[in-house]
Amino acid sequence: MVLEVCKRPVKPVSLKPGMTVGELVSEMGDTGFGAGRLARAVEIYERMIKDGALILLGFAGAMVPAGMKKIIVEMIRRKMVHIIVSTGANMVHDLLEAFGGAHYKGVGTADDRQLYKWQIDRIFDVFVPEEYFKGYFDNPMLSILDEIARETRGTSLSSADLMREIGGKINDENSIVRSAFEHKVPIFVPAIQDSCIGLLLWEAAAKYNRTPPIIDVVKELNQFFSAVKDAEKTGAIILGGGVPKNYIFQVAFEFKKPYNYVIQITMDRPEPGGLSGATLEEAVSWGKVGEEAWKVQVISDTTICLPILVAAVMERISER
Repeated sequence: MVLEVCKRPVKPVSLKPGMTVGELVSEMGDTGFGAGRLARAVEIYERMIKDGALILLGFAGAMVPAGMKKIIVEMIRRKMVHIIVSTGANMVHDLLEAFGGAHYKGVGTADDRQLYKWQIDRIFDVFVPEEYFKGYFDNPMLSILDEIARETRGTSLSSADLMREIGGKINDENSIVRSAFEHKVPIFVPAIQDSCIGLLLWEAAAKYNRTPPIIDVVKELNQFFSAVKDAEKTGAIILGGGVPKNYIFQVAFEFKKPYNYVIQITMDRPEPGGLSGATLEEAVSWGKVGEEAWKVQVISDTTICLPILVAAVMERISER
């Protein structure tokens, strides 16, 4: 029995000057704990691409304010993701930057009462002036929403339709929304009302006497299910958890086609029963993840793991 379970020895990481990200991850492959899991995530992501899987990316949390935006853009451009499911907040912050706004390095131990007086919003150790939401989001977005409403003439849209329309009307090449438009990668925002985009849709009618685009959730599910259900192989990369994780998984549950590959990076734990911390093994019981699926859950900060994960896979793809 001992010989059966003790076949693969742990190998200490060996560092050398000038080594690449891919080489570092390869060294981590025979380690334990989080390092070994991250190396496994790289292996699974590379396998998704090699096997021609339909790859879905779900991301929650403050990924754009933290500076992860261009990584997502690079994944889109290199066809390393085919469908995106995001929180509304990440799209808001992407658009805020696309319209000329910015996020600033702050501190995680600020005097929040003073920040409130200065009208500076804090996202842990990232600051954004409150006035930016008016000048670099509300004002340009109201004009775009007016234009979309005129062009669609009362036709209902899914959130993916709305993001595509918005993407076609902005010019920032480093924007997730713009890049997704250019490369025909749909962005689904299933809880769009829980964001400044949703608030602006409401305010357009309630405060500004305008007619905003109409969002149809049933149409959205039709589009999402149609895009995923017939894929021969499916893979999911889940950054954080929340609504995007459940939205991505529910198509597998609905059509009884479990995912073949799944990577989740999260800091949450399973004990409280929340979805963000629920294990991928638990998802097997629901039929959302296949019994023999390539899967790994990395318990770590996404802003640390995502750059390493994507850089290592980019390197391996380029070599191949």
